[in-house]
Amino acid sequence: MSHIFDWIFAQYEGVPIHLVVLEIIGVIFGFLSVRFSKKENILVFPTGIISTAIFVYILLIFGLLGDMLINAYYFLMSIYGWYFWTRKVDQTHFIPITRTTNKEKQWSALLFVGTVIFVCLVYYLFDKFNNWTAYVDTFTTAIFFVGMWLMAKKKLENWVYWIIGDIISVPLYWYKGLIFTSLQYFLFTIIAVYGYLAWKKSLNKSPQMLLK
Repeated sequence: MSHIFDWIFAQYEGVPIHLVVLEIIGVIFGFLSVRFSKKENILVFPTGIISTAIFVYILLIFGLLGDMLINAYYFLMSIYGWYFWTRKVDQTHFIPITRTTNKEKQWSALLFVGTVIFVCLVYYLFDKFNNWTAYVDTFTTAIFFVGMWLMAKKKLENWVYWIIGDIISVPLYWYKGLIFTSLQYFLFTIIAVYGYLAWKKSLNKSPQMLLK
């Protein structure tokens, strides 16, 4: 076991201590955000905002532009989602969880393709297509962009995108040397499965409170 911990922390050799501490804090708040999302708790957004703001900074330092763009987008969508979730359908009930409509599926496809094109352009302009992870990054970025948009709109299918993206991200971040982030995505995968099941039970039911 000690060899495993030695190997994990060896990945951070030469990395400033404040970046390691920030990554751990970002992981904790990211974990809380996903957990609150599973519970349909409005705290998903303030915790998510803190986590994404931290990771925008870290990923900029590491030069992981696609990942940085994901978190910058999460930050903005968290603000939108915070507003959308607190809208009421009547005096006592908030927006319910619903399934994705055909029109929203079309928008999801457009968002996915548009994101791939945009991230490819960013990587090309900054000459970042120098590793196979960059190509995977464009794909996962598009998956997470769609997932976050659907989560902000309280669509059940957002969890499907999170599950797929999380599964891919576990080995990807491990390979990149961000071990704590890789472990975070492993936990995200588990929570996302339970999140899907929990949201499915609450489908089309308008909650009376968003803090529970």
